Amino acid sequence: MANRIGMAQQLAGNTLRLGWYSGVNWLMTRESHRHGKPPEFTPTKPTPTRDALIAEVRDLMRKDAQAVRDGLYPPGEDGVPLAEHLSRLRAMFADLPETVRRRTERDTVSVREHVEIDPDTPEYFQQDFHFQTGGYLSDDSAKLYDIQVETLFYGSAAAMRRAALRPIHGFVTGRDQRTVSLLDIACGTGRLLRDVRRAFPAMRLAGIDLSQSYLDEAERHLGRLRRVSFARANAESLPCLDASQDIVTSVFLFHELPPEVRRTVAKEVARVLRPGGLFVFMDSLQMGDRPDWDGMIEAFPVRFHEPYYRHYALDDLDEVF
Repeated sequence: MANRIGMAQQLAGNTLRLGWYSGVNWLMTRESHRHGKPPEFTPTKPTPTRDALIAEVRDLMRKDAQAVRDGLYPPGEDGVPLAEHLSRLRAMFADLPETVRRRTERDTVSVREHVEIDPDTPEYFQQDFHFQTGGYLSDDSAKLYDIQVETLFYGSAAAMRRAALRPIHGFVTGRDQRTVSLLDIACGTGRLLRDVRRAFPAMRLAGIDLSQSYLDEAERHLGRLRRVSFARANAESLPCLDASQDIVTSVFLFHELPPEVRRTVAKEVARVLRPGGLFVFMDSLQMGDRPDWDGMIEAFPVRFHEPYYRHYALDDLDEVF
């Protein structure tokens, strides 16, 4: 039976998120300009208008609500109390002057000043992605990451992640969830794993990440939901036996990997997946996927510190996999 009440709930929630985060995005942009000019860059290729971007977000959110209607997963909820959300919002604005300063000065190594870095952390990870204070390795960064991403994407990041639940639902249908294992590589703050746990409560779930701070945030975020196994590990050498995983997920990881590491991680995914297993890959568009958006792909690594994004945008992912 169609869950039309759940669909209405999801659509209403998504509409509120779009309005809220559109306002936060506008305020962040205004405050950012007040603290310093953004880097000058004129794309050579077409760039979508803000109205076109918002139209895409609305379409994504409609599809998200339709998936709830069709019983693919329950209505979303991020588990963050309002008081905590507002506290993190204030912290994001308080951190903005330093973020703008680093962007202006192209300073990308604050992580080395704020964090005692484990010696086994690869060098490519020891930098300030997005000019974030502490990169991906500090406790403060882990607390701000999700609200920063939602602000960037007008509140649609959660709906983007939930799109990964559609192929997982198709794979699990007709199987005993208790026998299905899923590994989320570079799981970050655990938002996808929370969605998977709520949709498939009996599945065996694990997440790995290079940042202990983000893993700690992920554990806190999962709260009282059934346990997920977390481990600090490098996706270049997954702590799993050969052919041991039914599902592997990767959300917005590959564009932050150097080219040779991308290939190593792809080999590791192939190694740990069982024959007939499922790899769910979610990441940025590449050049030519949407020619009318290519200018935005050009501009992204200039606006944000994404050192490997330009190569990713042109890489042959079919060859990689």
